[in-house]
Amino acid sequence: MYVVANRVRVAAGWEDKFEHRFQQRAGQIDRQPGFVRMDVLRPDTPETPYVVLTVWRDKSAFEQWIGSDDFRAAHSNPMPRDAFAGDSLLERYEIVVSSSSA
Repeated sequence: MYVVANRVRVAAGWEDKFEHRFQQRAGQIDRQPGFVRMDVLRPDTPETPYVVLTVWRDKSAFEQWIGSDDFRAAHSNPMPRDAFAGDSLLERYEIVVSSSSA
């Protein structure tokens, strides 16, 4: 499995709009081959960024997503620059060990 974490610093006052965009998203990612799950994590403190986690079958599935027309459509109407309190940070990981109660 392959995990991508996008750490997004949302400016004060823009949190509801940021969350709403994910709640109302078109869902292109859900139809992608190799897509497993997406989680949007709300920070517990103001200085901590939001984290958008996507889980993929493998790195190739993620790379096919970012090269797709669906990816371009999903990112075609970004929030204004004022909505962010700095640059986001994209991190990529391969799962080495995983544990679950389910």
